[in-house]
Amino acid sequence: MPNRKSLSDIRATILKPAMTSQFMVYVDFPSKVKTYMTGRKLADPQGGVLRGGLNLACSEASLPGSSLATLELTSDRTGVTERHVHRRMFDDRIDLTFYVDADNYLPIRAFEFWKEYITGGNTTTELAAANHFYRMKYPDDYITGAGGETGGGGGELRVVKFERDSDGSFRGNTGIINGSQNGLTYNFVRTFPIAVTSMPISYEASSLLKCTVSMSYIRYFISKGLGDSDSNPAPVASSQTPALNKEKNSNEYYNNFGDNSQNATNFSDFLNGSNLSRFGESVA
Repeated sequence: MPNRKSLSDIRATILKPAMTSQFMVYVDFPSKVKTYMTGRKLADPQGGVLRGGLNLACSEASLPGSSLATLELTSDRTGVTERHVHRRMFDDRIDLTFYVDADNYLPIRAFEFWKEYITGGNTTTELAAANHFYRMKYPDDYITGAGGETGGGGGELRVVKFERDSDGSFRGNTGIINGSQNGLTYNFVRTFPIAVTSMPISYEASSLLKCTVSMSYIRYFISKGLGDSDSNPAPVASSQTPALNKEKNSNEYYNNFGDNSQNATNFSDFLNGSNLSRFGESVA
């Protein structure tokens, strides 16, 4: 039967929805693909082909889905149709969209070179030759693993979904600084790129150049938490932070970028003009 809900119950369920704009994509190439990219002179000024600018450049991704394939049974019970699961069906790909930087065209070059390695590319001269041919690499050399799983060439592909209060950096008006550390990490198993979509360019009005890559995988699994040590700092204990009194919390409404208690005290004076001397004007 219906029961009463407290305000805290409503706040915890309805009034705190997950947002689509807080996520992070981690892509790491297999070791042999990285070696090939080094030979193709792919430079990343941020210190790593994928751990640097490429992860931050991902502007769009999708959380994957799956379905259960069933068999119909109609003869076990009269007038009853049953369905029994016999397989879990995963989506065949995930699409990732990256902003393209003007220095290195990093997303375009990175995934094009990955495909070059898969199809047996060696040097620029051989690729330009009229009699160039393709000889595919062994899958374990160009397919990523997942979470340390063996049977791949190293590397990983993960999509981490979190909220803006996960690490405690978002305080809002409540003064809460302890991060929730909540999140979901989608780990993709045996991944490699199968397509880089065309990117129209035009002399018309300029817009941001984006590169969309379709990644193939055989399955995914979900792990709890942010799943990455460099973006999962330990929460700050409340005992290590200065106490926040009610007056300071209310003053944050005046200035969300810092403590403005000294201004909030005389805020009414500023409105009626009796304290303009603090702002460089003399008062008769």
